Formats: sequence, C-alpha cells, structure tokens
Amino acid sequence: MQSPGYFRDPELLPIYDKVMSKERLSREDGLTLYRSTDLLGVGYLADLVRRRLHGRRAYYIYNQHLNYSNVCINGCKFCAFGKPPGDPQGYAMTLEEIYARIKERLSEPITEIHIVGGLHPELPFSYYVEMIRGIKALRPGVHLQAFTAVEIAHLADIAGLSLKDTLEALKEAGLGSLPGGGAEVFSPRIRQSLCSRKLSPEGWLQVAQTAHRLGLKTNATMLYGHEETLAERVDHLLRLRAAQDETAGFLAFIPLAFHPKNTQLSHLSETTGFDDLKNLAVARLLLDNFPHIKSFWIMIGPKLAQLALTFGADDIDGTVIEERITHMAGAQTPLGLTRQELLHLIQEAGCEPVERDTLYNELRADDRQMAKSDRR
Repeated sequence: MQSPGYFRDPELLPIYDKVMSKERLSREDGLTLYRSTDLLGVGYLADLVRRRLHGRRAYYIYNQHLNYSNVCINGCKFCAFGKPPGDPQGYAMTLEEIYARIKERLSEPITEIHIVGGLHPELPFSYYVEMIRGIKALRPGVHLQAFTAVEIAHLADIAGLSLKDTLEALKEAGLGSLPGGGAEVFSPRIRQSLCSRKLSPEGWLQVAQTAHRLGLKTNATMLYGHEETLAERVDHLLRLRAAQDETAGFLAFIPLAFHPKNTQLSHLSETTGFDDLKNLAVARLLLDNFPHIKSFWIMIGPKLAQLALTFGADDIDGTVIEERITHMAGAQTPLGLTRQELLHLIQEAGCEPVERDTLYNELRADDRQMAKSDRR
C-alpha cells in the first residue's frame, strides 16, 4: 500500500499500512508510536481512525461533578485530594448537604451527575445507597455515573457483600454507570512504589467487568506523566483492550495527565503538550475496540483539549462545574465551562458539536428540556 510522503518518521509507515487495512496494532507498534518524535505523523494516524469512527462529530455533555468526601485510607503518593482520617483538611458531606448541592442546580439542563470520592473508613454502605436514591428522587431523569472501581471494592468490603451484590444494590437505587478513575497504571512496579494500598490492577478490572456483565457501562483511565515507562503505558492500554474484548462494556478511555503540585511527587514536572497529545493519539490507535477517546479539558486545559480533536479524541467531556480532585493538585483550569464555551471550542476546531448523554445517545432540544424540568 502506498503511504503518504509526509511522515517525518519512516517507522510510522508500516503502522500507516496497518491502520489503512484496519489491522490491530501490536505491542511493538505501541512502543514505536510512543517513541516517535513525529507528533504530527502520530496524530495523523489517530485522526484517520477518529474520522473513520465519528467523522467530524465531537461530543460534549452538560454535567455536574460531586466529590462527596476526600477522606481516604489509601494514601497514594500522586494524590493531593485524599486526606487521612482525622486530618483537619478532610471532609465528608452529609446526605442533606449533598441533596442541597443538587437542588442548587435543578434549573439547569444537567443530564449527568458524576460522583467520586475517597475511601472513607467510617461511612456505612447505607450512606452510598441513600445518596444515590436521594439524588435520583430529586432528579429522576439524570444519569448517575458514580464510584470508581476502587470505591466499589471498598463498598463491598464495608458492606460484607460480593462485588455483584454491591453493584446490584447500587443499581437498584439508581446507579447508571461507573467512571473510569482509579486505574492509574497497571504496572506492579508503579503500584508498589506509589499506591501500594490501592486496589490491584486485577481487582480494578474485575470490578469493571463485573459491572459490564450486569449491564452497567464504565469508563477507563490511565494516569500518566509520573514514574511510569513508555512500555508500562503500552501494557496498560493492552490490558484494557483485552478486557474490552471480553465484556465490551467500556464507553470511553480518558488519559489523565498527572498534576504534581501538593502531592508527594511535587518534585516532578508537569506533563507537556507534546506528551498529552501523544497519549491521546496512541490510545486511539491501540484501543481499537473502544468507541470513544476523551480529552478531559480539566486535566489538560480547554485549548489543548480542543487541539486533541485532531489527534484522535472525539469527546471533550462537559460543563463539569466544581471539580476538586485535579484542582487540589494545582490545576489552573476553570472549575467549569458553559455550553457556549464548549460549542465554541468544538466548532473552531472544525468539528460538529454533538450534545450527548452519558451513554453517548445524541440529545435533542426536547431531551434537554426534559432534563431541565427535573425539579421538586
């Protein structure tokens, strides 16, 4: 197959042939992509796949984030959000405070509430079930994407239930899907060095795949830019790809740029724009069975998230409002964006904005009005 003449790195040419013939890329291909300094060439390959799947459509969502507690027993070195029990900076919202936060925005056409927090050692399982049930009562038309795989495993432990029974109880209360956080990097070396008390990679995948088998979709992530190697990044992506081959329940992959400020790794530099775009592009190329790749503007900034729409990403997340986890690690991005700001970012990149719900169903004007009418 004749390849275009504008690859600066000749090692990308065999990968171009594979992309054009829709052949699955290998581990060695992933390493070649990560090692290449031809960022535009790698981005071009990723954009070929992105256009094949989505044309110029780019997705966004009108959502709200809720971080119910930062008390956490894990003590991960890369986290500025979690605080040990008894720390004066720790907090745990009461159910009444959570409901009040939801009521504050009942007039807005929110379609998703994204809920994550730390592993609190004292909050009972009933707290989480009632949290979901109460929010769903206030906003019955809103999709609740709540609790990472790490949180789910913790809830199963405190409830004395199996993962399946834990997820079924939350699903009955109104849980709609799981976010993708907590995967970090699956490398045993990294887990031992940076988050030895955290749920294992095998445990994370078990929770995700158990959710898939119960009909709950999930997202997946990778935290990059700390102590991991390029090979460990590739292996992480390939484990996600293998899991998706089995249960097909992952909606989107979100690379998460490490923010070192206020963490135990504060001596490390922030990620570069080059690396941010490279991670998105390589993910799009290796994760051939993932429908969506998200450039999370909270992590990399609105401008780079916009540029990422030509490097394999087809989603820039949403309005967010009041995200705490990344901002406690020094993120300088806004706490939220308006729908008009999101539309401008997408349209200026030459893409067609598509407002979606959590499951990537396209929303029409009447859907938005229905979401807005959820008020008690």
